Amino acid sequence: MGIKLRLTIMNFMQYFIWGAWLISIGRYWFEHMHWSATQFGAIFSTMGIASVFMPALMGIIVDRLVPAQKMYGVLHILAALVLLYIPQIDNPGLFFWIMLLNMVFYMPTISLSITVAYNALKNENMDVVKEYPPIRIWGTIGFIAALWVVNLTHNGASANQFYIAAVVSFLLGVYAFSLPNCPPLGKNEKGKSFVDALGLNAFRLFKSKRFAVFFIFSMLLGAALQLTNAYGDTYISDFAKVAAYKNSFAVRYSEIIMSISQISETLFILAIPFFLKKFGIKYVMIMSMVAWVLRFGLFGFGNPEDGLWMIILSCIIYGMAFDFFNISGSLFIETQTDAKIRGSAQGLFMMMVNGFGALVGSFVSGVLIDKYFTVAGVKDWKGIWIMFALYALVLTIVFPLIFKNKHTRNSIESFHH
Repeated sequence: MGIKLRLTIMNFMQYFIWGAWLISIGRYWFEHMHWSATQFGAIFSTMGIASVFMPALMGIIVDRLVPAQKMYGVLHILAALVLLYIPQIDNPGLFFWIMLLNMVFYMPTISLSITVAYNALKNENMDVVKEYPPIRIWGTIGFIAALWVVNLTHNGASANQFYIAAVVSFLLGVYAFSLPNCPPLGKNEKGKSFVDALGLNAFRLFKSKRFAVFFIFSMLLGAALQLTNAYGDTYISDFAKVAAYKNSFAVRYSEIIMSISQISETLFILAIPFFLKKFGIKYVMIMSMVAWVLRFGLFGFGNPEDGLWMIILSCIIYGMAFDFFNISGSLFIETQTDAKIRGSAQGLFMMMVNGFGALVGSFVSGVLIDKYFTVAGVKDWKGIWIMFALYALVLTIVFPLIFKNKHTRNSIESFHH
């Protein structure tokens, strides 16, 4: 089996595990367990908490002590055991701690999968920039496949979604030990401080107003990022409570409708180089913010029958909203930071988005939904989505006023050379 196929299988399984429960856990929480939105916000914050410290910690371990593919395998096997336990929980407090443990094991595997892939491709003398993206796209396809499997087996609101994820996680954990060796390359490195190893040296970028504004808005957009993952499937499924919509295609196949977002994501990735060269990071990020306004606003006014086009259009727009912010942001750092702290700066970007951003967004949205948009257990979805849209609109208006960045074609072209 060729190395590219082996890495493709790894990426497919890596994101299949996440897709099996990430979008549908809201239905399990609200329809099956009948717990509150405030408590649910805390559940989605677990990936934020884990993202703040675990990737950096595991990065130090694989740099100095353990081959990356072995650490990757062990983490997936541990995560599988935790996922098997989740359906036994009947207490929202305990659910939080067990889900946090799952995220502690899972979140570092995202960066470890990149480390393993880059190392394997370089050992085969392959061009990473050219060969890795087509391999990584299979991760998104794996995520989509998981959504379809969960939906078509009618497990969107059941505990089986965690069993499906657990089986694939265990298989990937075992499979990881067969991947090419990725030895710790930093164990003989002298004089590298703990601050450097943790990536904290990138915080000096906050001295630059341009980077400070960029990272703060990354966090604020990160807060918006998980909202539709957390509530999108539950929102569509909730239309089943309305007689006119109960048997509509969108309600019966809500996860499949939501998977349009991920399909769109794979297509918009291909458009990024053109838009960055043409408009620069500032305008590409503004496009992302406008897309978030539309993503939330269209959900607010859509419905599963004559308004289904709005829901589908919202899912298509998600590709632009996500990629133009997430991928473009990482390319901005790649081209605008000193090579010595580039890895740390990428880690800081992920920490602001998936760490602090997800943490703030999950907690605050859960509290606001419970306090202002839930009456007798019924959620005012139109009000919820309009609130999120207004939040994105404020960011869209404020960002161009305070983010100053001179765009030249060379600033992005340097990434390709």
